[in-house]
Amino acid sequence: MVIGNTFGATALSSYGGFWIAFAIVLTPGGFQIVSSIEEAGGAQAFANSFAFFLFGCFIFTTILLVCTLKSTLAFFLLFLTLDLAFLMLACSYLTTGSTNVHLTRAGGAFGLAAAFLAWYNALAGLADTSNSFVIIPVAHFPWSEKGCQQRGPRTAEHTA
Repeated sequence: MVIGNTFGATALSSYGGFWIAFAIVLTPGGFQIVSSIEEAGGAQAFANSFAFFLFGCFIFTTILLVCTLKSTLAFFLLFLTLDLAFLMLACSYLTTGSTNVHLTRAGGAFGLAAAFLAWYNALAGLADTSNSFVIIPVAHFPWSEKGCQQRGPRTAEHTA
């Protein structure tokens, strides 16, 4: 957070923590989290606890999604698709018996869309006039700072 990008520092460190926790939970034989929970309460106990873990990520991503409303459309869509991926996967684990295949696939599809949008946003942020001949287009929301600058000053069309 050297340059003061609190949003970026929060998002990147939090999702890094998510992937570390995800790996710790699902590493077979390493931490024995899945087997311990399944021994104590059965397979559905693990599925329910993992669903709540994913719901926590969904809630956090929703908060970040709201924070992207003054940014670009591509950045907003990145967090929207990531949010939907967490929601679909969490709902998949909450189903009785085994995971719901359709919700799991939908979550995976939204996750792949989020990955594509993440790469698109990364390229759009890196490629500028100082280092690239190709500028990646991004659409700014009309209410954002850059969107207001692009529209120019508003003129009064009606007099009261």
